Amino acid sequence: MKKKWFSQLAILVALVLLLLAACGGDDEGSNGDGDTSEGGGDPEMLTLVTGGTSGTYYPLGGEMATNINNNTDVQVDAISSNASAENVLAIENGEAQLGFIQTDVIAHAVEGINAFDGEPVEKVQAIGSLYPETIQIVTTTDSGISSVEDLAGKKVSVGAPGSGTYINAEQILEIHGMSMDDVEAQNLDFGESTGGIQDGNIDAAFITSGTPTGAVEGLAASVDISIVPIAEDKVEELVEAYPYYASDVITGGTYGGLDEDVQTVAVLAMLAVSSDLSEELVYDMTKAIYDNADKISHAKGEFITIDSALDGIGIDLHPGAQKYFDEQGVE
Repeated sequence: MKKKWFSQLAILVALVLLLLAACGGDDEGSNGDGDTSEGGGDPEMLTLVTGGTSGTYYPLGGEMATNINNNTDVQVDAISSNASAENVLAIENGEAQLGFIQTDVIAHAVEGINAFDGEPVEKVQAIGSLYPETIQIVTTTDSGISSVEDLAGKKVSVGAPGSGTYINAEQILEIHGMSMDDVEAQNLDFGESTGGIQDGNIDAAFITSGTPTGAVEGLAASVDISIVPIAEDKVEELVEAYPYYASDVITGGTYGGLDEDVQTVAVLAMLAVSSDLSEELVYDMTKAIYDNADKISHAKGEFITIDSALDGIGIDLHPGAQKYFDEQGVE
């Protein structure tokens, strides 16, 4: 009788274990059907790709990472990169989860054009826009360059092929009836560009970055700089052809020796995120960024506001960001 009781108990225990395995065996941190919307599948360490150390993205990204780290349960590491185009691919390929990207570059990436020809991205979504990225055509007062047309035949840094700066340079030259073939194009980053101008190895450089840009400030401390204006009629042509541009002005005094305002154009910097992250996590990060923008000491912090967060966004918002902005009444 005792053996029969033990046998029945063993069968009952085995059935219970089988039932528990069936209920929890496919969980693996999700809600059982592969959905990670509750945050169970999110990594605890995230990578934020920014830009070169002499630009705006890198220092601003460091402060933004600090705000996220102090106000959420994840840790974000801000690292330098070759900026927009590279950042898109890093997020798409799972090498990073967050990144600074120009609004024009992500528009091209989603459409699969220009640097992304035939290969549209699918896993990059928006958190929100941040601040205007001003196109600065930097040279020296002794260069003799006072208009875009004067760049013809000159050694001009245009950024890495496929980068946001490169595309901006290409489109601005196009509006002026020119192409990359009309200049001696140099594929340099911001620091290399300003160093090349200072050393006399190049004549001018396209720099797309929030002002003031550290590399340009450093150059202005060493030589007398000039920033090439874009005429108002050309600004209008550019905006009509490529609506993600906007008229912009570099105010006198932004850099040492720059006394008068300079007419130019700008695109917007935005923060993008991987669609693989959960709604809960992205909501928390979006809240941490925009609720604490006043804690950012960088000059561009004043532009990061809830009211302007959806300006220029031409791609899908991540559901977590959408939830935050819906709560704030921002459309």
